[in-house]
Amino acid sequence: MSSGQDVGDVYAASMERIGAQEKDRARLGMEAIMWVAYSERPLSPEELCEALGVEIGSAGLDNDNVPSIRTILNCGLGLVTVDSSSCKVRLVHFTLQEHIQANPTLFRSPHSKIAEVCLTYLNFGCIRDLSPALRSPPPTTPFLGYASRYWGAHARRQTSASVISLAIKLLDGFDAHISCELLLRKEYLDSGLNSDQNSPIKCTALQAAAFLDVLEIMVSLLKINKWDINATGSFGITALMWATKMGHDAIVKVLLEQDEVNPDSADKSVRTPLSWAAGDGREKIVQMLLERNDANPDTPDEHGRTPLSWAAYKGREEIVRILLGRSDVDPGTEDEDGRTPLSWAAGSAIWSRTGGEGWERVSKMLLERDEVNPDGADKSGRTPLSWAAGDGGEKIVQMLLERNDVNPDAADEDGRTPLSWAAGPEVWTSETKEGHRRVIEILLGRNDVDPHSADKSGRTPMSWAAVSGSKMFVKILLEQSDVNPDSSDKSGRTPLSWAAATIEGEGPAKILLEQNNVDPDSTDNSGRTPLSWAARNGRGKILQMLLERNDVNPDAADEDGRTPLSWAAGPAIWTPETEEGFERAAKILTGRNYGNPWSASRFLCEWQRYREEGCEGIVKRLLERNEVDLDSTDKSGRTPLSWAAENGRQKIVEILSQRNDAHPHMVGPNGQTPFPCATGNGTGRVVQGQAESHGFLSSSGLGEELSGPFATNPSLYPEPPLKKIRRF
Repeated sequence: MSSGQDVGDVYAASMERIGAQEKDRARLGMEAIMWVAYSERPLSPEELCEALGVEIGSAGLDNDNVPSIRTILNCGLGLVTVDSSSCKVRLVHFTLQEHIQANPTLFRSPHSKIAEVCLTYLNFGCIRDLSPALRSPPPTTPFLGYASRYWGAHARRQTSASVISLAIKLLDGFDAHISCELLLRKEYLDSGLNSDQNSPIKCTALQAAAFLDVLEIMVSLLKINKWDINATGSFGITALMWATKMGHDAIVKVLLEQDEVNPDSADKSVRTPLSWAAGDGREKIVQMLLERNDANPDTPDEHGRTPLSWAAYKGREEIVRILLGRSDVDPGTEDEDGRTPLSWAAGSAIWSRTGGEGWERVSKMLLERDEVNPDGADKSGRTPLSWAAGDGGEKIVQMLLERNDVNPDAADEDGRTPLSWAAGPEVWTSETKEGHRRVIEILLGRNDVDPHSADKSGRTPMSWAAVSGSKMFVKILLEQSDVNPDSSDKSGRTPLSWAAATIEGEGPAKILLEQNNVDPDSTDNSGRTPLSWAARNGRGKILQMLLERNDVNPDAADEDGRTPLSWAAGPAIWTPETEEGFERAAKILTGRNYGNPWSASRFLCEWQRYREEGCEGIVKRLLERNEVDLDSTDKSGRTPLSWAAENGRQKIVEILSQRNDAHPHMVGPNGQTPFPCATGNGTGRVVQGQAESHGFLSSSGLGEELSGPFATNPSLYPEPPLKKIRRF
C-alpha cells in the first residue's frame, strides 16, 4: 500500500464485506469491531462474548445468545483478533482504529449503545440477586466488572432516553447492588478516605450520578424528587462532596441550584466541599460554593485546618487569593498543631517539581497580611522559617529573612534551628537538594546564626548533615571556622559516628575522614566506635574506609564487651518477632504467591542487601585483620559465633566455623555452647546443617523440631512483619 488512502480503502472494503454477510453474522461482526474500538479498556474474550450476548430489553441473559470467540473472529473477517501476549481482544492493526476515528459515521452513537448494553446487563435479575458484599465479580459473570465500572464513562459521552431510563432503574436501590461495590471500592481506598476494608460501600443514586459525572442522568434524578439531596453515603460523603472531589463542575452547578442542598455538609473528617475544592485546586467550584451565602469559607476540619490552610499547603495561588479577598476568612488561624496557613505554605515547597513558585507566591500574599505572624511557632516550636529551611524553600527563606520580625536562629522544642533543619532535612529530593544548599549558605551568611548550635540532644548542624547523605552540606559547614566536625553530642556520638551507622552516610563519612581534626576511632558513652556502628548496621563501604586507617582499632570492645565482629555476626538491626525471622521470611516470601508482590520484593531486596553486604561482607572484612579475636567474649560471655548462631545467621556461622581459631565448644554464661543456645532460642532451623556437621546435635532434638508439617509445608510458618531497616 502506498498511502493512507489506500489503507482506508482496504478497510472500507472489508467493512462492506462484513455487512454483506448473513444478517446475524453481519451484526455480530460490526458490533464486535465497535466494542473493541470504543471500549474504555481492552476486553478479554469472555467479556466481549458476554457483552455481545446481551439482548436489549430482555430480563436476563440467554446463554444460547452468547457467541463463542471463534464465531466473533470469523464474523469480523480478520479485522478483530486476540492478542497472544495479553490475551485481550484487539483490532488487527492500529491503523484500523485511526480509520474508525476518522469516519465517525461508521457507527451510530456507539457509546450510547455500549452504555445501554451495560445497564441492561446490570439490571438483569441474576445480577441484582448477587450479594452487594462481593469484592470481585463471580467467574460466571465475566462482563460484570466492565459493566459496573464503565457504563458511566460511555453514558457521559453519549446518552439516550433508554440509557437514562435504565440508569434510573439501576440507581434506585444502588446500595444493595453489587456494582456499587465494584464501582467505588478502589476509589475509596485511593482517595485518602481510609476505607474500612470490611464495611460495604454505601452510595445513593445522586451520589453515584455525581461520582460518574453523568449530567443528564443527574438532572433526571433531581426531577423525580425521590432522593434526599443531602443524604450521606460511606464516610459522610454527599452527592455534592463527590462532585467536588472529582472536579465535576457541571454537576456541582446543578446541585448548588437546588435550594435544599447544604453546601457546607462535612464528611467524617469534617472537611466540607469547599475544603476539598480549595486543597485540590478546583477554582471554579470554589467560586460557585462561595456564591452561596450558606457556605462558611473558614470552617475547620477535625484537625482544625481551614480551606485556606489546605490551599496554602498545596500552593493553590488563585484560590488563596480568592479566600484572602473575603472578610470572613482569618489568614492567621491555627490548626490543632498550631500551624498557620503561612506555616503550611512555607513548609510545603518540597511538593513542587518546578521550583515551588506557587508556594512562594502564596507565602508572599500571606506575609502582606497584618493578621499573619511571620515568626509564629507551632506547638512543636517550629516557625515558618524552620519549615521553609527544612524543605529547601530558598525564596521563601529569603522573604522571611527580609523581615525584621523573624528570628533566623529560633530553636524548636527539640532545640533544632532552621540551619539544623536545612543541613539535616527529614527528606529531600533531587529537585530540592540545590535549594537546601542555598538555604544553608544564606543562613551561614548571617551574623545572627550560630553554625555550631547544639540541640537538646547535643547534636549540631554538622551532626545532622552527616546523616543527610549529602557531601555538599558537610563541605559547606566545614568551611566555617567555628564549626567543630568532631564534637560529641550528649550520647557521646560524633558526626562520623552518626554517618557510619546510616545508609546515607557514605559520602559524609568520606569527607569527615579526610579531616585532620576528626578522630576515626572515637568512643561514645557506651564505648562504641564508628567502626562498631558500621559493623552493627551493615555499612560495608564505610567499614572498609575505616579499616584502611591505621588509627582504627578493629577489635575495640564497647562497655558490654562486644566488638565490631560480635555486632556484625549477630546484628540486632532487624528485629522480627521471631529471631529466625530473616531465613524464615525469605523462604515464605519466595515460595508464596504474595498478595502484594511489591512489598514482598522490596523486603527481599532490602534483606538481601543487608544480609549479604551488611553481614557476611562485614564479617569477611573484619576477619582479614589479624588483630580480630574470633573468640572474644562480651560481659555476658557471648562470642561472635554465639551471636550469629542465636540470630540465625547461617552464612556467618559457616564462615566462622571454618576458622581454626573459632571454638564452637566455648561454654557461655548458662553453660551452653553456641548451637544448643540457638536451638533453645528457636533459631536452630537456620543453623541445623552447621550444627550437625560439627557433631553438636544428635538425631533427636533439633532434628525432631524440623519434622512434621513445618518440614514439608513452610507456608505454615507465621509471616513476620515487613519492617523497614532503621535509619540510625
